Amino acid sequence: MSEKAVNINWYPGHMAKARRLMEEQLKLVDIIIELRDARIPAASANPILKELSRNKPVLIILNKADLSDEAANKRWANQFEHCLIVDSLNENLSKRVVEKVKEILKDKLERAKAKGIRKKVLRAMVVGIPNVGKSTFINNIVRKKVAKAENRPGVTKSLQWIRINEDVELLDTPGVLWPKLENQDDARLLALIGSINDDVLDKEDLVYFALNYLKSSYPGVINKRYEVTEDENDLLEAIARKKLWLLNNNEINREKAVDQLLKDIRSSKIGRISWQDVRE
Repeated sequence: MSEKAVNINWYPGHMAKARRLMEEQLKLVDIIIELRDARIPAASANPILKELSRNKPVLIILNKADLSDEAANKRWANQFEHCLIVDSLNENLSKRVVEKVKEILKDKLERAKAKGIRKKVLRAMVVGIPNVGKSTFINNIVRKKVAKAENRPGVTKSLQWIRINEDVELLDTPGVLWPKLENQDDARLLALIGSINDDVLDKEDLVYFALNYLKSSYPGVINKRYEVTEDENDLLEAIARKKLWLLNNNEINREKAVDQLLKDIRSSKIGRISWQDVRE
């Protein structure tokens, strides 16, 4: 592990601007749809979004659930008043999400009907941290590509209204972090799933952090994936030598090893891993 881990923080200017725009639009929406990464449901909860939601109902979407531990997904879902466990890439979400929004806003719809409003269009603001899959989620619901989706943080930088059907409209918002990441364990988890720009990270420290967690919480998965014993003094070096990630002088190619391990972790090639479980 590197001798001194660097504190992780990433709050580019467009995030501060996005927060101001989101605050302005809040009065127009009926519900907040907050996407979190199912692998880190607590760390991917932005405290700024909690402030912004105020008295609005919130639907928690645990996204990328195909990458996380299925049993942990169910434990997490029980922690929230309104929650859906989803895989935005591989399942059709439109009906599930629209029905859930209508269920949560049932009283509002009934009040509108009592006032003679036959068709009340419900407006939802979709929020979340960077790289949590908001654009993929929206494209899935609308069933066409209306939001730019890439597997890296900071792609969406402006707000956009999108009509799902005659009943529901979505406001797509940029991924927003908060100005200072006080909890560095949570910051590492955000970095681990790709929600923080790699350029500000000590990636080697991050990989050691992940390997230690896997060894204690998911014993056997490192051995299964890389065919090394998990009691090695230096797991990174052991894996690099096993995979022949070496330089000409037979030293390990640390940069290649770190990048490949991060890639395996983020794509869940190591297995379905929840990097946080329900806190006792």
